[in-house]
Amino acid sequence: MKHDKFPGSIGRTVAESTPWWPAGRNHKRLKPNILVVVLDDTGWADFGCFGSEIRTPVIDRLAQRGLRYTNFHVTPLCSPTRTCLLTGRNHHAVGMRFLSDTDTGFPNSRGGIDQDVALLPAMLREHGYGSYLVGKWHLTPSHEISPAGPYHNWPLGRGFDRFYGFLPGCTDQMTPELCEDNHQVARDFPEGYHLTEDLVDRAIAYIRDHTVFRDEEPFFLQLAFGATHAPFQAPRSFIEPYVDDFAKGWDATREDRLRRQKELGIAPPETELAPRNEEVAAWASLSDDQKRLYTHLQAAFAGFLEHADTHLGRLVDELERLGELDNTLVIVLSDNGASREGGKDGAVDTNAPYSGLPQLVEEQLKHLDRIGTRHGGAHYPQGWAMAGNTPFRRYKQHVDLGGVRSPMVVSWPNGIAAAGEVRTQFSHVIDLAPTIMSLAGLEHPLPCDGRSLASTFDDAEAPAPRATQYWENLGHRAVWHEGWRAVTEHRQGVDYDDDDWRLYDTVADFSEAHDRSAEEPELLKEMVGRWWQEAEANNVLPLDDRTLVQLLRARPPIGLMSRDRLVFRPGQSHIPISSMITGSERSMRVAAAFRDRRADEEGVLVSSGDSRGGYVLYVRHGRLVFEHVQLGQRTICIADSELPAGTLEAGFVLHARVGHSAEAVLVQEGRKVGAARIPSTATHLSFWGLDVGADKADRVSSAYPADFSYHARSFETLTLDFLEKPLLEDVAEAMESTE
Repeated sequence: MKHDKFPGSIGRTVAESTPWWPAGRNHKRLKPNILVVVLDDTGWADFGCFGSEIRTPVIDRLAQRGLRYTNFHVTPLCSPTRTCLLTGRNHHAVGMRFLSDTDTGFPNSRGGIDQDVALLPAMLREHGYGSYLVGKWHLTPSHEISPAGPYHNWPLGRGFDRFYGFLPGCTDQMTPELCEDNHQVARDFPEGYHLTEDLVDRAIAYIRDHTVFRDEEPFFLQLAFGATHAPFQAPRSFIEPYVDDFAKGWDATREDRLRRQKELGIAPPETELAPRNEEVAAWASLSDDQKRLYTHLQAAFAGFLEHADTHLGRLVDELERLGELDNTLVIVLSDNGASREGGKDGAVDTNAPYSGLPQLVEEQLKHLDRIGTRHGGAHYPQGWAMAGNTPFRRYKQHVDLGGVRSPMVVSWPNGIAAAGEVRTQFSHVIDLAPTIMSLAGLEHPLPCDGRSLASTFDDAEAPAPRATQYWENLGHRAVWHEGWRAVTEHRQGVDYDDDDWRLYDTVADFSEAHDRSAEEPELLKEMVGRWWQEAEANNVLPLDDRTLVQLLRARPPIGLMSRDRLVFRPGQSHIPISSMITGSERSMRVAAAFRDRRADEEGVLVSSGDSRGGYVLYVRHGRLVFEHVQLGQRTICIADSELPAGTLEAGFVLHARVGHSAEAVLVQEGRKVGAARIPSTATHLSFWGLDVGADKADRVSSAYPADFSYHARSFETLTLDFLEKPLLEDVAEAMESTE
């Protein structure tokens, strides 16, 4: 048989044949390794090397060996920025206008990146790179995050060889919902566990394996921390030292950071602080209680960031020990500006603002000792987010610089001769994929909206890679063109043609403190017209000014979230929180079906959430029990008679009421056996989803032992019905029994 592509020869026997093996690729000596570190919700001014009091010595050391980019931009939200990073494309153009949490039904916002778009890990893998993702993904549509996939939008489906981390936008740092490759991770979370440490352990393991088994080939590793997205959690030893540092308040912090930024050469000497955001009170006007609470919450953020930097140091040290650091291009950035989602007062428990039920300052002060712990995943008030974005205005979700200017550090000892220098060229996250491809000696496939920044590595005067960039989020819009930037903050319900546009000379006005629209009306008109041109070219339309909360709570007619009835079986996989069926805000009927049940059987039938927020139905000491907990308010309902043996159904009916409260009715064999009023329900109870026949995370209730699964085979199914209308007779009975 003839083999045209076989360079050897094939005879009748081995003795009469000549073997041949392809040469090793030996890319390692020619191409750099790539390490992209993405922090979450970290402000432009939060790294030490960008003017912060927060200790980030590892990132600072990378900056000293490389470059800081002070005019680098992202989008105002995480999924769009990660899309731009991995594609080199503007996010609307490839289906990720908003977060991956929802599909709005339009091509620009499908919750996933269009399947015909190549991602950086896949492109690099085709040319010999090993590709690894550790940490946050947030590019899989929520309805596809299930134990059975589908997996085409999971990391391995988009080009990564290995993945370990979490799929949605955020998670608890001490009891996270984890996935590895294409499956969920079932593991215990012992005292002292922290996600950041776990992620770095896995990153080190991937790199060690790669350098042993694929030592002739380079690697691409994306390390996407959960830090510093709320909930803020870190060992108290990292948090407590910062309490005194931030007692000065956010106004003084902004002034101190800008002064240091000027000293460091990352802000021009003439830079002014943008005016205080109007919704933020002057620090001096606050009460002593407010100051005390807010200071501790900012200390939690600072400790969280320093803790992440410390463990990033373990990875950097390992690269050096393996002899790989000098030939590794390291890029450190944040996915958007600091977040105001903690609201006016912040939270000692992030579940409060995420539930839409912020707590008063006096209530939060009772729990200062919990901040940062497993039971105190915190969020800071919006005033500290403003300080994190010094010297700019606004925050994450906005297209002002506080939302879209990101700190970026680039280090590559073998490829960047400059050390400790600053680069001021306008750049955007879409420029990173073509930059990485060009450094790997590869052409980025067209179309590509970004351009390589490689020319700026050794030339501080190299021109910006592009002349124009647009932004849009939640109706807020902006466009940059050749040094000028036009910005509008949209008000929901207002005609887009009536939005007030501002105009900034970004060369002369680094912080965009001075609106030039009145002086340059024709230029502003031209800029607004340019925004519409970019919108047409990049699939931005239709504009959608629903708020973040409204979009996150939208339920498209797809996935588990769209079903009225779900039938589960004990022992099946965990149902993640992103399924949108794990809350208690909707009226529902939950029924456990038993066949030939023995009277002494007991255990958890269903649990959702954890001890900070959740509900559980279990059998204990012969009786059916329902518990619901939300922000410290615990409701317990115990059946007034024992659960009988035999073949039967038992469960509860929950009737949602106006104002977040609800009525819970215990039911056995169609008969009411107990009722209780729940003072507060929520879509978001905690960061943990639902388990059938078990309570797998931080137990919802302490009334039963840690392993209290309902193991008996008699428990056959658990049926969950979401009710359009409550059963009126049950509501009346429940109200009567709890008045």
